Amino acid sequence: MTGLWSSGGTYRAWADFLERWARGGPEADAALPPLVLADFPADTRERIRVRITEALTRRLQGWSDALTAALNAAPDEFGAGRALAQARTGLRAVRALAEHPGLDEEFRAKLTDVLDAQIRRSQADLEHELGRLAALDADPAWLEERRRTLRDNPLTAVIAETAPAARDGWSYDPAAAPRRRIVRG
Repeated sequence: MTGLWSSGGTYRAWADFLERWARGGPEADAALPPLVLADFPADTRERIRVRITEALTRRLQGWSDALTAALNAAPDEFGAGRALAQARTGLRAVRALAEHPGLDEEFRAKLTDVLDAQIRRSQADLEHELGRLAALDADPAWLEERRRTLRDNPLTAVIAETAPAARDGWSYDPAAAPRRRIVRG
């Protein structure tokens, strides 16, 4: 049982990280030790799974509340599009934990499947809300603009994204230091 030490070891490292992360703390930490669930007794495995699931749920609830507030406060469709883009950033942080390499593959796959279903459900809920507003005689021009904004800025885009290292050669990190150019004549 390599996961349990007097200091708490792997379990304590993950539990402490999950507490901070669930409150909106730092992104998934690659320095976390691998969480080999087979190293723990059955009740401890279940506790850590529950902790991870609760942290994801808590972070998703905060994400959902923030998205709702941002969309309601958006003065125009540009603001709504920006809120959706920022919401995708929040979803990337949640997916990073669900896909953390320190988790065993089976658990990681289950978390990612559940999370992806929730993301699809959130997108569908936003679109359904427009249908409800249409039934309440909301401004048709505004409804069409919002439909276009949702269609152009889907939350589900994070599901199809790949890791930055796997992207094609045209992708780049705009915050990265500029590379030296070599011009040959």
